[in-house]
Amino acid sequence: MRGLMQHDELLVSRLLERAETFHPRVRVVTAGPAGAHEESYAELAGRARRVASALIARGIRPGDRVATFAWNSSRHLELYFAVPGMGAVLHTLNARLHPRQVAAIVRHAGDATVFVDPALAGEWGAVAAPLDAPVPLVSLGGEEETSAVVPGATLYEDLVASGDAGFAWPDVDENDAALLCYTSGTTGAPKGVLSSHRSIYLHALMHTMADTVALSERDVVLSVVPMFHAGGWGFPYSATLVGAAQVLPGALGADAATLAALIETQGVTVATGVPTVWINLLRELERAPRDVSSLRMIKTGGAAMPAARIREYRERHGVEVLQGWGMTETGPLASLARPAPEHDDLSEDERDRLLAGQGRPVPGIRIRVVDVSGAQVPWDAATIGEIQVRGNWVAAGYFSDPARSAEALQDGWLRTGDMATIDPLGFLRLVDRNKDLVKSGGEWISSLELEAALMAHPGVQEAAVVAAPHETWLERPLAFVVRRGGSAATKEELLSSIAPEFPSWWLPDDVVFVDEIPKTSVGKFDKRALRERLGPSSDGGDGTA
Repeated sequence: MRGLMQHDELLVSRLLERAETFHPRVRVVTAGPAGAHEESYAELAGRARRVASALIARGIRPGDRVATFAWNSSRHLELYFAVPGMGAVLHTLNARLHPRQVAAIVRHAGDATVFVDPALAGEWGAVAAPLDAPVPLVSLGGEEETSAVVPGATLYEDLVASGDAGFAWPDVDENDAALLCYTSGTTGAPKGVLSSHRSIYLHALMHTMADTVALSERDVVLSVVPMFHAGGWGFPYSATLVGAAQVLPGALGADAATLAALIETQGVTVATGVPTVWINLLRELERAPRDVSSLRMIKTGGAAMPAARIREYRERHGVEVLQGWGMTETGPLASLARPAPEHDDLSEDERDRLLAGQGRPVPGIRIRVVDVSGAQVPWDAATIGEIQVRGNWVAAGYFSDPARSAEALQDGWLRTGDMATIDPLGFLRLVDRNKDLVKSGGEWISSLELEAALMAHPGVQEAAVVAAPHETWLERPLAFVVRRGGSAATKEELLSSIAPEFPSWWLPDDVVFVDEIPKTSVGKFDKRALRERLGPSSDGGDGTA
């Protein structure tokens, strides 16, 4: 027997309709070198409808891929709704990938047109060179700019002006494709993850739950995570759903001084970005204090935020750091490190360790941790296995890639390649990527735990641990460390500081001090690049996904 309830399609356009109807005057702010640009949700919705109708007039049809090569901005946000709203598929290109890699993605996706940020015009030129045929371009610049900024491009504002202000969003199937995001390519060639309207809508609803991010209309959301990475972690959609104000840093998202100023002047309450961003912001606030008292939460992920930095934010600035775990394939959020009532009596150190973990699955996601035979490991916080996921916003395969789609699934569960333990309450602790574990003499060593311990030292800014070849033990841990400004920390000092936390055979054989640790296109430590410094034989696989 089926229920007697109405069915209303869960569509991306409905998210914007709600903001336009109930929060028409709430602002979307884009930072730029010449100052901030503001528009209301009512204005954004009207412009998105015009763009959607103009795309149809240009021959874009349902299912066509329309790409963006752009930083975070209100125009980019308009496209987040205009393209899927009219039935096409928004394809966000990662501007930090190598141009040849981006060109290969454009070819694989079959993009019908590309919207290019003028700030990335030079980078796009390098992408366009290896393409087999030119792709129609639209420059995301304003009226004051000419098509020479992006050669051969239509101006975005001309597209807006030509559109129909009375365009009505069509009813499409909620299971139709809405957003195409390729993985960052650190585990082989990038793979296309194709989200549906339904998956995006449900992921946005999840962000509003009290035990997740508790996003509401009272929030001001600073999206530092690029909108070209995993749909900006879903926040452009969830913030619009609840009518929260949005602050978009444009091309300035990597500048800690700009972020500090935006938090202070815009009254930011929730900010999103990878740990490197927030570690740099801590140093900036030491150098030039700002009033960041409006900030209630930093949502971070993509790499492990050291427990020491989590505590520093809480003690110095009264800010909760909420660490999440997921990947492009998991929509992207799959779990959150939010303490349960059973943790109320933990000591401060124990609580910080919990907050630095990966937490429990968010509602809508199921997780299991399995051994090499596929059997679930015990929930004992000790036995290591691979995290596998299924749920309403988890990929069921990759776009136009049947071979790797088959490899990615096991009995209908997505294989993540992340190795973890799970405790009796269902809390995950990521041990490593399966390619980043150090196997010394047949025993596993977690590079992530060593990194977290090293970064707890006051003289360490960043630390990355990789496996170095060893004649006897086959592999041994080697640490790359960036000293904190003014620190003269030595190898001996660092190793002795972490020695009480680990068995002696876990300790790195050496510490290499560097000016900078290479990062991937999404801000994670590029361990492949570090392994390559040690020679070809040390690169046993790819880094984090």
